[in-house]
Amino acid sequence: MALKAISTIAAPLRRWPAPGNWTYQDYLDLPDDGYRYEIIGGELYMSPAPSPQHQRILAELLFALQLFVKTHKLGAVLPAPCDVLLEAGGTPVEPDILFIAQERSHIITLKNIQGPPDLIIEILSSSNPEHDRERKFKLYQDSGVAEYWLVDPEARAIEVFVLDQGQYQLLGRFESGQRAISKGLAGFEVGVNEVMPVK
Repeated sequence: MALKAISTIAAPLRRWPAPGNWTYQDYLDLPDDGYRYEIIGGELYMSPAPSPQHQRILAELLFALQLFVKTHKLGAVLPAPCDVLLEAGGTPVEPDILFIAQERSHIITLKNIQGPPDLIIEILSSSNPEHDRERKFKLYQDSGVAEYWLVDPEARAIEVFVLDQGQYQLLGRFESGQRAISKGLAGFEVGVNEVMPVK
């Protein structure tokens, strides 16, 4: 999804904070206008509604992961939009798909997720891949997200990173004809061509 940092938003009777000073409360005060918003390092980022291609890939991944997790009673799988607070009082992000293990289900509240999920999947946007590949990569790493999948529709590839002593290590890059595997969810795998059908 195309995504950019913004400093002001047109809304009546509301003074929005300067770049670098956005809080979760500011985020909650944003209008419900169809955009997806996230705060990273006090900066507000917004993106328009995702493309049909993005949503088709998301649906395939979500179905496969949900089926595996539910069959084995492993925890909860949630798609965006769902607010994830990686630190107390701030940094709300909306991963495309997230998984939380059963033993950590206490971080799921009625309003949001309060803490790092065990697995996050992001589908890259061709217009702004660095948001997920660089900015959110570092955020998830520093916040302790144990496993991070980057799905690249342009390259038809899935990269799986696992946290090792505070740093992400590449478990594997899986391309057309291959099956992406998880370390944290032993036994879970998806075919790249299954979630990104050949046109």
